Parts: sequence; C-alpha cells; structure tokens
Amino acid sequence: MLTRTTTAVTGAALLLALVACDPADEPTTESKPSAPSSSQPAGLTAKTATAGLAEATGVKTLGDPKDNTAGCSQEAAGEKPHANDCTALITTDTVSIYEFGTPTVAAHWVKEMPKDADWRQVDRFALAFGARDQALTSDERRDELTKALEALVAKAK
Repeated sequence: MLTRTTTAVTGAALLLALVACDPADEPTTESKPSAPSSSQPAGLTAKTATAGLAEATGVKTLGDPKDNTAGCSQEAAGEKPHANDCTALITTDTVSIYEFGTPTVAAHWVKEMPKDADWRQVDRFALAFGARDQALTSDERRDELTKALEALVAKAK
C-alpha cells in the first residue's frame, strides 16, 4: 500500500514538473482537454494492457493493480486539463503502466523522468519501474514486459 501511495504522490509531483516544463519542450503549448480519439488503438488501454501483459508473461496478475490516474492527470485530479496529462495510470507490484493520448506526450514524459529511474516508452504508453516493489523486477522481466507491450500495441493497430 505504501508503494502505491508513494507512486501516486511522486506522480503528482512529476506532473507538476512536466506541466511547468519549458513550452518549447512540450508537445503542445496550450492547455486543452485531452480527448480520447479514434487515433488511439481501439480497446487497448492501460487497464487492458495490464491484463494482456500478465497473460503474455505467463502470470495471472502483475500484482495488485490500482488505478492511480489522478497522480498523473490534472483532469483526473479535478483540475484544469493539460496537454501533458496521462489518460490512465495503472500501478502494480511489477510495473506502472502509463497511457497517454499520443506517442509524443509519452516520449515527453519518459524524457523528463529522473535518469535514475527505468522508464520505457512503447508507442503512447510508458512502463515505469520506480516504486519499491517494482525495483525488484529483474532487467529480463522488464525487457519481457516491454516486448509484450510492443506486441499488444502492434496487434491493436
């Protein structure tokens, strides 16, 4: 439980940092609601990716999935939406799966994250291994999860 609380608090702090980034670094310079559009792969969300990754890696669950979207989305936290908001964040014991409106926003998040954390972009998603339990996820398992998400994204397109 402490792991997820820490992740949500850390995510909120990172959201504030990302929103305050130099506008030249941001994918868009104006705040506007992110609209889940038809450009997003139908059916593939952070939640469905969580289940798909568990299945693809031969486990029943990635460990206690929790929706922490409010930690990376001003809109989900009840604030004014921002172009860099995440669409969803599912945190598990193994990995955090961030979903964004576009690959450009996902790339921005991954680029701006602390260099000592392991963040991996896959299309409009990002996998993060920053929480305490997630730090125990082996490099091999992280690679396996990344490849499995790449396959899920390709299948959804």
